[in-house]
Amino acid sequence: MILIVEDTIDAIQKIAKFKREQYDIPVIGITGSVGKTSTKDVISSVMSRKYETQKTSGNYNNHIGVPLTILSLKNHDALVIEMGMNHFGEISKLTKIAKPTMCVITNIGTAHIGNLGSRENILKAKLEILEGMEKNGVVIINNDNDLLHKWYIENKDKMNIMTYGIENQSDIMAKNIIANEFGSEFEVTIDSKIYKAKINAPGNHFVMNALCAICVGLKNDIPIFKIMEGLENFELTKNRMEIFETKDKIKVINDSYNASYDSMKAGLEYLSKINAKRKIAVLGDMLELGDFSKELHEKVGEEVYKNKIDILITVR
Repeated sequence: MILIVEDTIDAIQKIAKFKREQYDIPVIGITGSVGKTSTKDVISSVMSRKYETQKTSGNYNNHIGVPLTILSLKNHDALVIEMGMNHFGEISKLTKIAKPTMCVITNIGTAHIGNLGSRENILKAKLEILEGMEKNGVVIINNDNDLLHKWYIENKDKMNIMTYGIENQSDIMAKNIIANEFGSEFEVTIDSKIYKAKINAPGNHFVMNALCAICVGLKNDIPIFKIMEGLENFELTKNRMEIFETKDKIKVINDSYNASYDSMKAGLEYLSKINAKRKIAVLGDMLELGDFSKELHEKVGEEVYKNKIDILITVR
């Protein structure tokens, strides 16, 4: 069969919307300034302990990638879908196609601030994800992020919100974090019981990803031991904190997929904690920052100095 349409993108979006409506399954929609893909990877690992789970492939998180992900559904009974944006209105369109039963917002940073003008506007754009959420859906947010915390305080009595964090008092919190260059172990209290958790990826940002996945798992009635199993065994998408060693015993951290101030800051903080003779950072441009470009690139320089990086190589 051949269908002739006036607009192929509009057509694929409508077909995906129709297909989504045929599935009565948990759909977890994920957005945020940084960490969407890695959070998606951890959440899908946890969800797969109970469900036949489909997830966004790579970074297929835009107006074409989201419909293609939905169209890839076959005999699945859960979907973890990532939604990205550069401008207002983009997530609004995606979420109305995906109709998530649960929405995750990882953080509000500075990515795309040149297009949107302020972090407050970035928050508004990310909150568009709620426009397509099914009634009685759950919103899961990073409560340590300043703007999300403020939004939570203002809206906690209006909708079903679950919070996670390390610093601010949250529903799910990490305590007694023991970190090394390969990952972190921490304690989390659930229903007044303390559980030990482990995430095999380095940095506190992955602890936050783990806490988010715990929230998702609990809200989907996944047994706690299965949630912990999912955290320990997740596989990270390539080019996101990918660590390997050369023949000359040089350790390389490849976090090159995308660059923002928040992601660079996290990477440099992790690099500073590694036990090595020399620490070399190879950094490229951060794009779509507009009038904030000079300020944010200088802030990255401050992080390089603060974290005592031995050699800085910049690439345009």
